[in-house]
Amino acid sequence: MSKNDNISMSVIRRLPRYYRFLSELDNQNVDRISSIKLAQIMHVTASQVRQDLNCFGGFGQQGYGYSVRQLKEEITNILGLNNGYKTILIGAGHFGSALANHLQFDKMGFHLVACFDTDPEKIGKGIGEMTIRDEAELEDFCRKCHVDTAILTIPKEAVEKVISRLYALGIKSYWNFSHYDITGKFPDTIVENVHLSDKLMTLCYRMTN
Repeated sequence: MSKNDNISMSVIRRLPRYYRFLSELDNQNVDRISSIKLAQIMHVTASQVRQDLNCFGGFGQQGYGYSVRQLKEEITNILGLNNGYKTILIGAGHFGSALANHLQFDKMGFHLVACFDTDPEKIGKGIGEMTIRDEAELEDFCRKCHVDTAILTIPKEAVEKVISRLYALGIKSYWNFSHYDITGKFPDTIVENVHLSDKLMTLCYRMTN
């Protein structure tokens, strides 16, 4: 069992925010920051900041606070942002293309190595720094390149066959935009589901109420 297995997901989901704000402070040449000031930026309490960081060792010094650059590097290591996990994108539609063209995967722990689609009109065209591949090549490519994870930007009804192929290849982590319940079919997978419509409806509720 990992020493981090008992850390709550609420703490883990705050880590990227710590990283983002610390990166901004580092770019502004801020050398150190107190837990109170960091809490104000994060919109949490100073106690929450200390509790969160103590889950991973603390990193602060009494009377000094936190070294911005050191804390940023510690969180970089905790998140695994230097791992460069080999990643493929399934679906080169408008949304998949936007991700491939504009998202800086290398800064977030991943290396986008290929994009696949079934549309003959898309196959062979450029996307980011890659050429869109035929989905029929999926198995050969993944075996040769030892792919770690997949991003799914295809319709829900297209996912079931694809996910079975990916799982058979040993790929068990997914960034899923499809609304398909991957963990329902394969409980031992690691999945981050993104439901953009849910977020928009939540915004609508908050505006309404």
